[in-house]
Amino acid sequence: YDNPKDIGQISHFQALTSALSATIGLGNIAGVAIAVSLGGPGAVFWMIFIAFFSMSAKFVSGTLGQLYRNVDEKGNVNGGPMYYLSKGLEERGYIVIGQILASLYALFIIGGAFGGGNMFQANQSYVLLQPYIGIPDYIYGILLAILVGIVIIGGIKRIGQTTERIVPFMVLIYVSASLFIILSNITLIPEVIALIINEAFTTQGAFAGGFIGVLVTGIQRAVFSNEGGVGSASIAHSAAKTDEPVREGIVA
Repeated sequence: YDNPKDIGQISHFQALTSALSATIGLGNIAGVAIAVSLGGPGAVFWMIFIAFFSMSAKFVSGTLGQLYRNVDEKGNVNGGPMYYLSKGLEERGYIVIGQILASLYALFIIGGAFGGGNMFQANQSYVLLQPYIGIPDYIYGILLAILVGIVIIGGIKRIGQTTERIVPFMVLIYVSASLFIILSNITLIPEVIALIINEAFTTQGAFAGGFIGVLVTGIQRAVFSNEGGVGSASIAHSAAKTDEPVREGIVA
């Protein structure tokens, strides 16, 4: 439900698509492939297991982002973990700890954005397209930076307007391709499910000590895939137009 009169800069749907834009493909396709290659089929079980609990982390993060956001006189919104860490802990009397944690998060999220949010995506797409476009990697990177810059220079409103048009098609392509692969191999599904469950609890594995290796790999890739607990999605959700923080937490 969207009320145009509520404080914020983007709609619930735009906030959701802004948050999803980084995880579909990067996390859901490449992340799963990496998890299976490192931890075997059993890692998929732990990805699903962790994703279930990640919904709680995502809900809390989205709610707190709304609850402790800053809104200036022009209606511009600033929010995210760096704000709810400092303001929330200050309310409980931990002013210094809150400021330190908020500053550390703000610093680390820059590194995360460069690495996981930019370099990984740019490299992943270049490797796929290079045989067809035949341009040097640095030129491809510059072109991507220009295209992204055109969008983000307009702020969260431009980002929301762009993602609400692009992300639904990304979801449609991703789900359709996944269903095509599953249906094309429908006879193997029982065998695959059995393999995933059996190897999820194996004591022998190709990756760093069996069960623990499969578990850790699944957790790492699950968080990379769904972003639950990372907090970056909270920055987008904090800008949504709503007067009910919990409502945006549910959307998240």
